[in-house]
Amino acid sequence: MSATKVGFVGLSATGWASVALAPSLLRTGKFTLTAVSTTSEASAAASAKKYSEELGHTVKPFYGDTSQIASDPDVDLVVVSVKAPVHKATVMPVIEAGKDLFVEWPGGVGLEEASSIAEAARKNGIRTMVGLQGRHAPSIEKVKEILDSGKIGKILSSSIIALAPPERGTCGPLIDETKAYTIDSIKGAGVLEIAVGHQLSVVTYLLGDFASISATAATHYPTATLIDKDCKPTGKNVTASSPDQIAFTGLFKSGAVSSMNCRGGLKSTPGRKQFIWEIDGEEGSIRLESDSVGAAFMNIRDPKVFLNGEPVEVQNALGPADILASAWMEYAKGKRGNYTTMEDAVRLHRLLNAIKRSAKEGKTMQLE
Repeated sequence: MSATKVGFVGLSATGWASVALAPSLLRTGKFTLTAVSTTSEASAAASAKKYSEELGHTVKPFYGDTSQIASDPDVDLVVVSVKAPVHKATVMPVIEAGKDLFVEWPGGVGLEEASSIAEAARKNGIRTMVGLQGRHAPSIEKVKEILDSGKIGKILSSSIIALAPPERGTCGPLIDETKAYTIDSIKGAGVLEIAVGHQLSVVTYLLGDFASISATAATHYPTATLIDKDCKPTGKNVTASSPDQIAFTGLFKSGAVSSMNCRGGLKSTPGRKQFIWEIDGEEGSIRLESDSVGAAFMNIRDPKVFLNGEPVEVQNALGPADILASAWMEYAKGKRGNYTTMEDAVRLHRLLNAIKRSAKEGKTMQLE
């Protein structure tokens, strides 16, 4: 079977797409890069030149409207890695061109945009994949294996304490100037949407859907100072409207109890765990934990696993690219692959929307 021809939107010479997303895609041998598209002619040319030289074949440059790269006959799949506020505007021309689509989570700002993207994809009969790859971390695959085996019996509760530290530059008193949009609630890329969203994608994959949820949220750092790439203050301050701490309890449809506290903006001081997840069953328990900075982001980290207090041997991922490569291999299997779609993204947005409403209105939200 020939490799799927990929057009990549947002693949510059540096950044997340170039260090994790593209390498993980290309190393599978199932995909080949044929075109790139960025916001400017200069950056598109630089990116195309870099990858043409690295891959040994011509990579076409496009810039501006994504309808150009989407209409290229040498592109089967368009991969979109841009900031959340422009997800919808970026992916709609791709969908209208009838090309299959990968888009980073959250796949649009909020439930309304995600729903419209998913509906357009259904109408045009295209296959979608969303960057919620946490389920493919070896530790999560091992936990699923344990749960499916019945070793800990009926699940009674799930408890998560996670840290989204300021070192990532997306919450707290100091914000990376290139990520300032993440603390603006209307941009849909805050601690709730990104850190909690990635966590809940894995939680619901392993334990099923929620029946109800009750949440509390707070913004402990309402004003933040912007810092440059050298971590030096720029002298500019911005107002944060997105919460940096979110806590909630809920019931799964199975009847199990859930609790989560995602603590944003706290420094990674000695002894402060980055991530702890306890899953309690009638016959035993599973614990996942990690001290790695950013461990709350289960899409890029691979925590240690313990069964009834004893360490479980897991061939942990070496980095985010390993987890992403597993996701790409599942996508390459076609309809029988185990990967997240825009339909999954919509379901997750509904859950996040319930958390937002509960925190705002101070009441328990029932989910369908």
